[in-house]
Formats: sequence, structure tokens, C-alpha cells
Amino acid sequence: MSSIDLLNELLSEHGMSDQIPILSALWQFTGGLNGFASLTQQQLQNIEGMTPALLTRLSALAEIFRRIQHGMPSEHTIIRSAHDAAQLLDDMRGLTQEHVRVILLDAHHQVMGIVTVYIGTLNTSLVRAAEIFREAILRNCAGVIVAHNHPTGNPQPSPEDVHMSRGLSAAGKLLDIPLHDHLIIGRDSWVSLKELGLLQA
Repeated sequence: MSSIDLLNELLSEHGMSDQIPILSALWQFTGGLNGFASLTQQQLQNIEGMTPALLTRLSALAEIFRRIQHGMPSEHTIIRSAHDAAQLLDDMRGLTQEHVRVILLDAHHQVMGIVTVYIGTLNTSLVRAAEIFREAILRNCAGVIVAHNHPTGNPQPSPEDVHMSRGLSAAGKLLDIPLHDHLIIGRDSWVSLKELGLLQA
């Protein structure tokens, strides 16, 4: 039985079968388990048709999935390289829509969480630093890594991607939450703007 089938069964057992279409659409929209787990409560709350009861259950499920993915604090992954970060985001290779995710890091470069901040056609000129850094500020993170995918499969950064990265890097300096890297995930490969020397203004 697939993960979405299990979730549908869970809702049915709790008398919430009428909410299954919302969950199915959400599952497809986020690209599956990893995308669903990275959603914040605010993003779930903004979904059309979301009820308080469903919000409570889905928020709890997303938190459980996040804990399973990233383990307890002593078992958190340490990001030592762009490759380490890319491995955490491997599911983004197959996404058919653009997603922007933020890896939250503590002072030892341990992963505190991964959040999705944008889903859909990405207009880099509209990416707001406030959205990128909001969760990092709330959780008192020491740094972040930003990543987004190119559904076309080609991970090469556009001029707009570079401009966005430099703006976020400048914002991170002001907030004292440095942007350690910006990864672009393609279908078969990925690139690090830091390794390409494109992160700094």
C-alpha cells in the first residue's frame, strides 16, 4: 500500500473521508511524501477547503514525517558539502513544478529541518527574503541553504537565479543568518552556486 493510500485510510477511519480529495490533490501538488513533510502549518492553513480538524491532523502527520526523515536531534545530518545537501533533496529531481526549499542549520551545520517556501512557477524577482528566512528566524538558526529545482531538467543557473542568490546572501548577512549555498536541482544533476563562485555579489 502506498503512502497516500495509508493516509486516505487514516482519514476514512476517523470519519473524514470527505477530505480525501483535498489530501490527494495536495499530495500530487507537493510531489509526494518529502514535499508534503516540508510544508509548514501556515502553508497548510492557506489551502482552499482546509478545515480545522484536517489542519490539525495533517500538521501532526507532517511533523511526524519530518522527525522520521531527519531523526532525533543527536542523529541530525551534518552538512559538510554541497553534495551532502543535494542528497537530502534528491526527491526534487522528479518534481514537475518548481519548489523552493530551505535547509535550516544550527551552529554545527546540523540539519534542524527542511521547509518548502514556494511551489509553482518560480518568478525569482518575486522571491522575498522574508519568506526564505522566516522559519530560520523563528527557530534561531545559524545558517541556511536554499534550493530550488528546474523541472526542465537543466540545472544551470539563469541570470535571475544568480541575482536572487546574491540578494538572499545580502539579506542573510543583515540578519546574521548566512546563506551558505544555493543549489539548483535538475533531473540528473545539480549545481552549487557557491562552488560556481556565483553566490557573492
